[in-house]
Amino acid sequence: MKKIKDEAEFLVLCDWCAGQESALDTVIRKYAYPPFWHRDPNFATLVLTILEQQVSLASAKAAFVRLRERVGEITPENILKLSDEELRSCSFSRQKTVYTRLLAREIVDKKLDLDALNQLPEESIRESLLRLKGIGHWTVDMYVLMSLHFSDIFPPGDLATIKAVYELKLVPPEASKEEIIRYMEKFAPYRSVATYILWHSYIQRRQLTLE
Repeated sequence: MKKIKDEAEFLVLCDWCAGQESALDTVIRKYAYPPFWHRDPNFATLVLTILEQQVSLASAKAAFVRLRERVGEITPENILKLSDEELRSCSFSRQKTVYTRLLAREIVDKKLDLDALNQLPEESIRESLLRLKGIGHWTVDMYVLMSLHFSDIFPPGDLATIKAVYELKLVPPEASKEEIIRYMEKFAPYRSVATYILWHSYIQRRQLTLE
């Protein structure tokens, strides 16, 4: 799977996706192009994504900011210096405390090298991360989509994306998630770009922000 190399290519691909589906063209005409959202492909981003699991982006961001205020730079070494109580004071749940510690320990013990991992094909990255407790397909989807910009990622476990599909009437109201996955195949090999447009629609309708 290729990667989107820069914002200029991203905008060209937005136009391509809009050409495949008039509703996405309407989104761009109404709200302009989506931002080419990017998160650094590092440990801190994975921690933030773990925090975002099954909670609002705002509450996850607040917990992430509290953590950063406590430790300064969010590194595996700094995380492992904190007690469970200190992580809970940063609004980490018991489970997310476990997941974050396990991820940090994998890196400190040199069982996981993120710099090397980031150079691998998407399938290999997914396989490596999925073996870690607390990291499922949604977390990997966010990482390979927003941090590494692989071009053909559609996250069926992402509630905002699925809601945007229904809101734009891209599928019938009774369509299942499997039917949405099949529908999104029309945007291959650039499903990531279509996903960004869907996020843009969801966010603009609600006047939210995505970092």
